[in-house]
Amino acid sequence: MRIGIDAMGGDHAPVETVKGAVMALDAVAGTIVLFGFEDQIKAELKKYTYDQSRIEIVPTTEVVENEDKPVIAIKRKKDASMVVGLEQVRKGEIDAFISAGNTGALLAGGLLRVGRIRGVDRPALTTVFPTFKGMFILADVGANAECKARNLLEFGIMGSIYAKDVLSIDNPKVGLVNIGTEEGKGTPMISEAYQLLKESDLNFIGNVEARDIPEKQADVLVCDGFTGNVILKLTEGVAKSFMSEIKGIFMSNIISKLSAVIMKKNLKALKTKMDYTEYGGAPLLGVKAPIVKAHGSSNGKAFMNAIKYADKYVSNNIIEKISAQVLIDDEDEEQE
Repeated sequence: MRIGIDAMGGDHAPVETVKGAVMALDAVAGTIVLFGFEDQIKAELKKYTYDQSRIEIVPTTEVVENEDKPVIAIKRKKDASMVVGLEQVRKGEIDAFISAGNTGALLAGGLLRVGRIRGVDRPALTTVFPTFKGMFILADVGANAECKARNLLEFGIMGSIYAKDVLSIDNPKVGLVNIGTEEGKGTPMISEAYQLLKESDLNFIGNVEARDIPEKQADVLVCDGFTGNVILKLTEGVAKSFMSEIKGIFMSNIISKLSAVIMKKNLKALKTKMDYTEYGGAPLLGVKAPIVKAHGSSNGKAFMNAIKYADKYVSNNIIEKISAQVLIDDEDEEQE
C-alpha cells in the first residue's frame, strides 16, 4: 500500500502534514509518500524518530494556492504538489491521494486528470458528519451545485458502499434532504430523485428535514452540492459558536470554573465526539482512484485519520464496488 499526501496543502503545511504522516506509521502498513518542497519536508521529518524506509519524498517546485483558479492551476502548475500527486494516483504509482489544499482544484484535478468511473455521471464530495448520536455521510457537499435526479441516486449508491465497507455501518439507511417529510415535497428534481431512490435496492427511508439532521435518522444523506455545502458550513459555525459559548459560561466565575473541573471528563468526551479530526476527511466518490479532501485547518491527528480511512478505502476495493454497482443500475435503466 502506498498512500500519497500533498505535503504543501492546508493551513498548517508542511508541519502538520508531516506530523500526521509519521503518526500514521503506527496505524497502517505500507509506505507514505509526501509530495512537496523537499527541503521543508526533510526539516520537519528531522523532528521525529521513525522508520525511514516507510516515508518517501517526491520533490515538487510549485504549490496550488487557495487563491488560484482551480482549472487553470491544474493545467498550468504541472509541478505542483497536488498536481503531481494526482498524476501518480492516476497512473497507479500510489494507491490513494490526500490533500487539504484548494478544494476546487482538487475536484477539478480529480475530474480532469483522474477521470470518472464508467457509469458515474457526477462524482460527489462526501463528508463524514459527526452528531451527538453518531456519524453519517452527507453527499454531495460542494462538487455539484446543480444536480439531476439521477445524480442523487448515484450519491446514495456510492455513499452506501463507503458507509458499509469503510465505516462498518451494516445496511446503511439512506435519506433525501428535503423541506418536508412527505413524499410529494420539494422541487420536481427532488420528487423525481425520491422515486428513483424509492425504487432502488438501497435502504431508503424517505425525506429528512434539515432540523432532523442532527438526530441522525439516516446513515447516508443525499442532496445537491449547493445544499450540502450550506448544511456543512452552517453546522460548523453553529458548533463553533456553541462550544465558545459553553467555554464562556464555565469561565465566567469561580463557581462555574469549579463546575468545569468536575465536568472536564464529560466535556472532553463531547468534544471528541464532535471533532472533525476523528473522521478522516471527505472522499471524492465516483472518480477512478481514491482521492480524499482533508479539512484546510487539519492538524496532525486529522491527517493521521485521513490516512487510516484512505487505507480502508483502498483495502475494501471501493472503486471496484462502485463501478460494478453503477453499471448494473445503468443496464437496468437502459432495459426500462
